[in-house]
Amino acid sequence: MSGTEQERASTEFEAESKQARLSFLSELCQWLKHNKKWWLLPIIIVMLLLGLIVFLGEAGVGPFIYSVF
Repeated sequence: MSGTEQERASTEFEAESKQARLSFLSELCQWLKHNKKWWLLPIIIVMLLLGLIVFLGEAGVGPFIYSVF
């Protein structure tokens, strides 16, 4: 890399670092859209739902959850 290319890359990096950070959820959605990985969405949703069920089962809501199944 020449000096000007390195300076340009450095200023682009600094500009990117000063931008507002996106939330994890919005960044994940952008990644899914950009990389066309829509098949991962059902897997992520099921994992989140299972995690929610485990959390609620330990939080004293267990008897109500067990009656659903």
